[in-house]
Amino acid sequence: MADPMKIRAALQPDGKVLVKVLMSHTMETGQRKDASGKTIPAHFIQHVTVTHKDKTLLSAQWGPAISKNPFLGFRFSGGQKGEKVSVKWVDNKGEERSDEADIT
Repeated sequence: MADPMKIRAALQPDGKVLVKVLMSHTMETGQRKDASGKTIPAHFIQHVTVTHKDKTLLSAQWGPAISKNPFLGFRFSGGQKGEKVSVKWVDNKGEERSDEADIT
């Protein structure tokens, strides 16, 4: 399983929650070659879902053009301190990772 995501969710003075997520993933495009000249197989995050109180806040379809260890940042309304924000990704090999953070 991949390393844990680093997730921060902070309630801002305007009442919106700022979410920042750093995902640990190789994000191989399938176009690079290794030292021996063999193509490195594609391995990238395909789907990202963010939820809060069982409601989907964000659903994204990604492809091989996203950088290694991708960063995702966004804001949403309706969150309160102490509530949880959950992030899940699934890659093109079927591997997945889920993590959550409390809103501070």
